[in-house]
Amino acid sequence: MTQRLARYLPVLVWGKQYDRETATSDLVAAVIVTIMLIPQSLAYALLAGLPPEVGLYASILPLVAYAIFGTSRALAVGPVAVVSLMTASAVGELAEQGTPEYLGAAIILAFLSGLMLITMGVFRLGFLANLLSHPVISGFITASGLLIASSQLKHILGVPAEGHTLYEILLSITEHLPDVNWVTIAIGVTATGFLFWVRKGLKRLLLRLGLSAFSADIITKAGPVAAVGVTTGLTAAFDLASKGVKIVGDIPTGLPMPQMPDFDSALWLELAGPALLISVVGFVESVSVAQTLAAKKRQRIDPDQELIGLGASNAVSAVSGGYPVTGGFARSVVNFDAGAATPAAGAFTAVGIAIATVFLTPLLTFLPQATLAATIIVAVLSLVDLPAIRRTYQYSKSDFAAMTATIVITLLFGVEPGIVAGVTLSIALYLYRSSRPHMAIVGIVPGTEHFRNIDRHKVVTGTTVLSLRVDESLFFANSRFLEDRIYELVALKPEIRHVVLMCPAVNEIDASALESLEEINHRLSDSGVSFNLSEVKGPVMDRLKRTDFLDHLTGKVYLSQYDALCSLDPETAHISEARTPKKTASSDMWSGPEI
Repeated sequence: MTQRLARYLPVLVWGKQYDRETATSDLVAAVIVTIMLIPQSLAYALLAGLPPEVGLYASILPLVAYAIFGTSRALAVGPVAVVSLMTASAVGELAEQGTPEYLGAAIILAFLSGLMLITMGVFRLGFLANLLSHPVISGFITASGLLIASSQLKHILGVPAEGHTLYEILLSITEHLPDVNWVTIAIGVTATGFLFWVRKGLKRLLLRLGLSAFSADIITKAGPVAAVGVTTGLTAAFDLASKGVKIVGDIPTGLPMPQMPDFDSALWLELAGPALLISVVGFVESVSVAQTLAAKKRQRIDPDQELIGLGASNAVSAVSGGYPVTGGFARSVVNFDAGAATPAAGAFTAVGIAIATVFLTPLLTFLPQATLAATIIVAVLSLVDLPAIRRTYQYSKSDFAAMTATIVITLLFGVEPGIVAGVTLSIALYLYRSSRPHMAIVGIVPGTEHFRNIDRHKVVTGTTVLSLRVDESLFFANSRFLEDRIYELVALKPEIRHVVLMCPAVNEIDASALESLEEINHRLSDSGVSFNLSEVKGPVMDRLKRTDFLDHLTGKVYLSQYDALCSLDPETAHISEARTPKKTASSDMWSGPEI
């Protein structure tokens, strides 16, 4: 019972070994992440079209929930750029920014996402993340980064602008260029340049000045806080708001009272689709970061439990007045590098954010929106990976096509069509590749019992036996392709008397593929050709034995391909034994006759 409870409450596992040393490591990491997370939370709320305090609310209870239910020791949950953009896109279709209806819809979106993620976790659907190929995800994140950066230009320029696509955003900004506020531009451009310099050069400078790596890292991570403090102070001191600089304004102090989101069946149905997309994208991003960080410490995460952890985080975010959250790459890496030993570091960070929400928000009244926009731009441009497009093109043209299509659709039509196209393309690519599995005619390597592709190696083949290796599990999408390939090869070589299907890579044969094997056996029998199998894996063989396929098989099932050749074509097997290859003096490669 305890073990089963620990499966859903990982805190019971790591909590048993929690000691003072671990707590110290977690507290240090929490301080660093808190410093980084305060301006990020405000900025991402602005990106989502929500009041800035909502970003802080979404950074408190979700961290506590993940500490209880999550399996990653370093993942830091909270608002992130891509999910914030998707929230703005989804809710912006239903309500106007700044209205109670807009905030209410964002809260419902978080709650729906939480319910969906928890449901998927309970039913162990973590494998669904595999349906999104990496090139498609990379393309979507790159396009989203460009969209987010372009959407923040209006705050840097101090102009009103609208739009959900790159064309709409740039067109709107162009139309308002005569209205730019030069004071806002000065703040925005300076803050952006400063933050880029902090990210790229400050740490190296501090190390050259003799600071320790730890101290230099903390100061570097505090760069956005410095930008916030300086620009806020200047705006207040010189009354820049009166000169047209848009500021955050009054932020409510204190924490919201927990309450369930309003239930409006029509609104919930409208948000169900976007909530599912946000859940999938958030989970893929989060689990990728968690797995990467876990591997560095030889730890492991449970994708199904991660669904529950993220689901609980989103549910409590909604209850506490927040919006959808997930594991963020930048803050998780900072958390890891700062020495976070357990998810308790996230809970400590939540305490820090809560203290800031209660006591520090009055100091942020004169914070320029341009500074928050600069924070977002610098953060999201690190997500843009344009060289990946070239690398993907060089490696796989089909993946390049899917990646490019995802980028173009996201930029031209918005984030929701982009991610739908990405998911569709990922599944389509998988089905296309699986429907045309690699198959190779193989022959025996002289002097060995190994069989290799006749197009790649010097091997011996006979005339009466066709040895065909299939490098994919057999299921409905590729079973007809297997049939056609075998019939084609047999028709080209009338002297063939035996067909041996090598199955070392076949992990599954579904009902459709079984029917195809039965049809192949029947048609080959009509042609006077026996049908044989070799190197069939145990679980696959167990399933075949539960049918009558083996009773009607015209040939046999051989333990190895070498056994099959010795039985069906002993002359060729004997020839291969006689042609033992010689090892050359100048190479470790075996050389043999060209067959």
